[in-house]
Amino acid sequence: MGFDEEWGLLRGEAATRQGTRMRLNGTGGASSGGPGDKDFASTPGQKKAAANTIETELEPNTKKATDWADETSEAAVKEFDGWDTGAGLKKVMDAWDKQVKVLMGRLSVEKGALRGASGLFAGNDELIKSRFTPLLKPQQSPYSSGLDGL
Repeated sequence: MGFDEEWGLLRGEAATRQGTRMRLNGTGGASSGGPGDKDFASTPGQKKAAANTIETELEPNTKKATDWADETSEAAVKEFDGWDTGAGLKKVMDAWDKQVKVLMGRLSVEKGALRGASGLFAGNDELIKSRFTPLLKPQQSPYSSGLDGL
């Protein structure tokens, strides 16, 4: 059996094993949210609203939920102190606290990115404009005779 035949056989077996249970190798025609998607862009107002939602709803509510979970978990750790269950709960709480810090940091970064995006686009537009300004012909005033320099 040659390489090409064996390769074809192995690819066929792999495709058969993969089946159709889950496919992660395609979009399936659904909107991807990527740059080619017509709904990808958002207005500065939408970005501001999203940043405000993060600040006024997601961050405080996440903090409240985290505090509640910490209080409940700390009570359970105290209840099982000296048992393996207590030590396990403490380990889970430490992992939970790290995950919460990462989540809160991510929310903060996303909020800042949303707020900064409009400024970055406007700044970029001004930079591009400034690069083209020397190439533009000077506009003559409708009130000048064209003999101003004489």
